[in-house]
Amino acid sequence: MHDKLKAIDFFCGTGGMTCGFIEAGIEVLAGIDYQKGFKDTYEKNNSGAKYLCKDLFQYTPEELEDTLGIGKNDKNLVFIACSPCQYWTNMNTDKSGKSSVSKDLLNEFNRFVRYFNPGYIVLENVPGFLKNKTESPLGIFKADLLKNNYLYDEDVLNAKYFGVPQNRRRYILIAAKNKKLSLPKPNKEELVLVEDVIGDEKRFPPISAGDKKYWRTTQHYAAPMSELNMKRIKNTSHNGGNRLEWKDNSDLQLSCYIGKDNQYTDYYGRMFWKKHSPTITTKFIRTSNGRYGHPVQNRALSLREGAALQTFPDNYKFYSDSIGEIAMMIGNAVPPQFAKVIGESLIDSDNTEVVKF
Repeated sequence: MHDKLKAIDFFCGTGGMTCGFIEAGIEVLAGIDYQKGFKDTYEKNNSGAKYLCKDLFQYTPEELEDTLGIGKNDKNLVFIACSPCQYWTNMNTDKSGKSSVSKDLLNEFNRFVRYFNPGYIVLENVPGFLKNKTESPLGIFKADLLKNNYLYDEDVLNAKYFGVPQNRRRYILIAAKNKKLSLPKPNKEELVLVEDVIGDEKRFPPISAGDKKYWRTTQHYAAPMSELNMKRIKNTSHNGGNRLEWKDNSDLQLSCYIGKDNQYTDYYGRMFWKKHSPTITTKFIRTSNGRYGHPVQNRALSLREGAALQTFPDNYKFYSDSIGEIAMMIGNAVPPQFAKVIGESLIDSDNTEVVKF
């Protein structure tokens, strides 16, 4: 019988990875992030896990050691790093601005890995993190792992094959000290689709855009829509319709899409009941940002529907008065169900044979 694994969640946000690891049976000691406004959401939803509001560029391993009382070379300690991905995403972000800060966060995380030498390591990021070999610090990080007797497995996995009702591809690396381990295997038979999650009207009663009836209780609240965007979604057929249905209507068509019928067709579109949702981003509350229209109701996804598609429990409350900030909390998170499967793979590997170098 192995000792229980315990984890520290670097770049924890509001706790998607932490939530999933706790559900897997791993004790999460703390999450580390620089956003002051995340503390209540993280701690009130993840009992026993402390929120350490720290900028990793200014934080030291010695300070973390003093705060949590953890030691070096602990074979049951897991370090998780789901660093912000703006720099590595395929989306058009300003790589010379704020997003450039995210480029070097893995190097900062590596300072803690080198100091503590934990038993397990988990990385999560966008696929571009793996592909950009000239700029990514990943190569140096993996070389360090091998040098220090870690074995690892890595790949780009799609969360839709792990019980998550959305198409969400992410780079995952799991490493263990002196142990062989494997990433969880995709399950392409038992898929969870949009209708399975948000199709129950008892769980998600019909609402209109801007209706605040459930704002203070379940946060089943959809953002208001302009009169023009309301006309657009009303002219978009149920269950998967898109903007091409009104491209010849001069009152509804956008000039930026004229002559681009084969591009950006998800924008202003509705989700399909019998498919996975697109990746839930921080902008899922607006139909203008992708296929985030409700399959049949004339509105974008509600906050709670976005959280459900991210597999957050229904009682996971996001503490903010800003719909935009809550959408950011939800969209930036690792889906807890995906995290749970990763956590379970670590527990399974804890019984594998130790490799002697």
